[in-house]
Parts: sequence; structure tokens; C-alpha cells
Amino acid sequence: QVQLVESGGGLVQAGGSLRLACAASGRTFSWYSMGWFRQAPGKERQFVAAISWSGSSVYYADSVKGRFTISRDNAKNTMYLQMNTLKPEDTAVYYCAADRTPDLVLIITTGDFEFWGRGTQVAVAS
Repeated sequence: QVQLVESGGGLVQAGGSLRLACAASGRTFSWYSMGWFRQAPGKERQFVAAISWSGSSVYYADSVKGRFTISRDNAKNTMYLQMNTLKPEDTAVYYCAADRTPDLVLIITTGDFEFWGRGTQVAVAS
């Protein structure tokens, strides 16, 4: 089992920045591929970004490419999402997720990560 806890959400003006963190506990963090997803009210969950266990491979949704940066610190059992140039359409609950699969492309496509956090709210005011 892996427990995931997100933090860093909040209210920010359009054009501002936030840094989300996902703290993991329970199993060896470096075994897991990690991802960020988001869900806005009335909308389906959406992939945001993902990172391989080593951090050598990263993937982004087109909507956040160039604005968001995913990273991880395996020594601290923590994953991050640096979000810059935020837009009102980035408003959502952001969830982190973990899975043992090495096939990051597949799991991004299916969204079928094994472990999920409870989410942190991000609100971007126009």
C-alpha cells in the first residue's frame, strides 16, 4: 500500500504560480510511476502530467505543456507540480497517483493508477 497526500493548492490570480506537492508513504517511493490528474466541477478527470520512477521520462497534457513542470525527489518521497502562468481553466481539484507499472504511456492512456490521493483544490481567479 502507498498513501498519498497532496498539498499546496489554493487561490491565485490568473498569471500566477503554485507548487503542488504529493508526499508518499508506505512503500518504496522510487518503485512507482507517478502522475497528476485534475477534475473540474461537472467534468471528467483529466490527465495533467506523469513521471517515471527515475524521473527520466515525463509527459504532459497539451493544455499545460510549457507552463507546468513535474518533478520528484525520491530521497524525500515527494513529487511536485510547478504550475506557472495559471489560467482560470486550470481551476480543479488536483490529484496525485502512483502505480508500479513501468509502462507510463499505457497508464497515462488508461488512467488506471493503483493508488490515489484525496486531492487539493486549485482555484484561479480571472
